[in-house]
Amino acid sequence: MFTKVQHVAIICSDYERSKEFYTNTLGLTVIEETYRKERNSYKLDLAVGEHTQIELFSFPNAPERPTYPEARGLRHVAFEVTDLDEAVQHLKEKGVSSLENIRVDELTRKRFTFFADPDGLPIELYEI
Repeated sequence: MFTKVQHVAIICSDYERSKEFYTNTLGLTVIEETYRKERNSYKLDLAVGEHTQIELFSFPNAPERPTYPEARGLRHVAFEVTDLDEAVQHLKEKGVSSLENIRVDELTRKRFTFFADPDGLPIELYEI
């Protein structure tokens, strides 16, 4: 019935800061940017590869996300990479300071790490 994850929606606190992070730091490509005057809200569609998108939203006065990792709801967003060391180096060069040490998944034996977006949303890089 389901064929893929089409998009992941993220609500940010500072639209310009998050737009800069997702486009320039992470290198995602803008598909479309929409401003909805009646909502005082932006929606930025970003391509992740050929089949998935991030929808970045700004809403005035959006409540903060709980910071503890076991809160109900979306736990984190994970991006697949072919070279984890290269991806980590790129993020360091772009000034990302929240990078955790690289770990190995006990079940799959694959390497991964986490870092945070400007609002503290956990993002995983998972090496294939």
